Amino acid sequence: MSRLPFYLIVTLLLVAGAAMSIHRHVQFEVPWTPGELRQVWEIEAQVNFTADGGPAKVNMALPSSQQGYRILTEHTASPGYGLAFLEEQGGRRAEWSTREAVGEQQLYYSVQALVAPEARDANIEPPALRRDILWESPYDTAASQVIDRAWSRSADHFTFARELIRDFSDERQGENARLLLTQFDRTPLLVRLLNQAGVPAREVSGLMLDHGRRRQSLTTWIQVFEDQQGGLFDPRTGERGRPDNMLLWESAGQAVLEVQGGSNSRINFSMLSRNQPAAAAVRNQLADDTLLNFSIHSLPLEDQALFQTILLIPIGALVVVLLRVLVGIKTSGTFMPVLIALAFIQTTLITGLVGFLMVVAVGLVIRNYLSYLNLLLVARVTAVIITVIAIISVFSVLSYRFGLNAGLTITFFPMIILSWTIERMSILWEEEGPKQVLIQGGGSLMTAVLAYLAMNNPWIRHITFNFLGVQLMLMGLILLLGNYTGYRLLELRRFQPVTED
Repeated sequence: MSRLPFYLIVTLLLVAGAAMSIHRHVQFEVPWTPGELRQVWEIEAQVNFTADGGPAKVNMALPSSQQGYRILTEHTASPGYGLAFLEEQGGRRAEWSTREAVGEQQLYYSVQALVAPEARDANIEPPALRRDILWESPYDTAASQVIDRAWSRSADHFTFARELIRDFSDERQGENARLLLTQFDRTPLLVRLLNQAGVPAREVSGLMLDHGRRRQSLTTWIQVFEDQQGGLFDPRTGERGRPDNMLLWESAGQAVLEVQGGSNSRINFSMLSRNQPAAAAVRNQLADDTLLNFSIHSLPLEDQALFQTILLIPIGALVVVLLRVLVGIKTSGTFMPVLIALAFIQTTLITGLVGFLMVVAVGLVIRNYLSYLNLLLVARVTAVIITVIAIISVFSVLSYRFGLNAGLTITFFPMIILSWTIERMSILWEEEGPKQVLIQGGGSLMTAVLAYLAMNNPWIRHITFNFLGVQLMLMGLILLLGNYTGYRLLELRRFQPVTED
């Protein structure tokens, strides 16, 4: 029979698992290693205005995820105000409203922005060109001459914007530029000149991030477009490019703050930078399950903690398969070592080993006595189960009386599995002698210890919980191991006399 379908299934499992894991790392920035830290900026915007005594409405621009930054969480503090988040063309805004506001008013908005080098800007549409630009004399002549001079020294929209801005700098400022600056502010003037020359441009506002700064203001920048491609320019120097520490707060060319029913409005910003674990930094986006972002993070925390242990079982099973199929170690029960390893995770290794050996040793002595009573199998196993519960109870009480609180964790052992282990070992002792009991019992204990070391590894715990595609890869590896029909390592001892000859 052809093995091609089998290898196709294995390949599909490995490729699908690897693709899901890589997609999760790249798209959602889930780290490969535990303990990785990410930089998060906590920014607070404070809006102040003097209310007129009647209804008031405040509309403020909000930042969105963009190149280099991803918005994590946002909160507001506005007692007595209604609040709505609006999605408008080109940006997000917050709108506070109230029926009556008197005197000085303060509104707060805070946001957490994750530094994410992989983040990119959303598709931003260029602004429509203004066709209603009119100048009074003599500003119309000055504007035309400034545009013509910069146009002759440019090759495209971006170089034209650079030359135009530099013509308004102190080093190259001519009479026409000085004349225009007496009537208009620099940034709105530059945007107006760019639009008159047929270059789509708008004024945007950015916040320069600096740890521990308070009462900071936004800075204005000019966004220029050519063929759906945008470029950011500093209106003071003409330099193109966005600084790494700048968060675009308003990118639609609208007012940052609009207040109705009040006067003397102003906004200032405070900011702090801190490092936090990457898993916590991206937790909110992990909770949004999609077909390609299927994860445990959308479950309640109690269920997440449960699955964090359940997802380790395939790792322990893989260790058992490796030791039994390739090495040839004998165990008492196929996957009993995995359950014992799970108990070791709860009890710690030393406490678990001591407790396991004590329970099994005492259980074997009592089971040996039960064998003289000639009981039926079901009754005998039930008696062993009750005996195991009694042994664990006695050990727990004694350890507590002696102040050994670690002994209380012995209750995490799977009692039914321990009972069947004692039953199997007792039958094996009667049929094949104590040597086989030591071989299989020692093999089970060694397998459980190795499975515990693998399952309790922080890196493995992190990978199995955060990348469910790993489960598919484990399935593929186990299927491949199940296809192995060669010699086990411990069987090679049979050929030792041949090597000596």
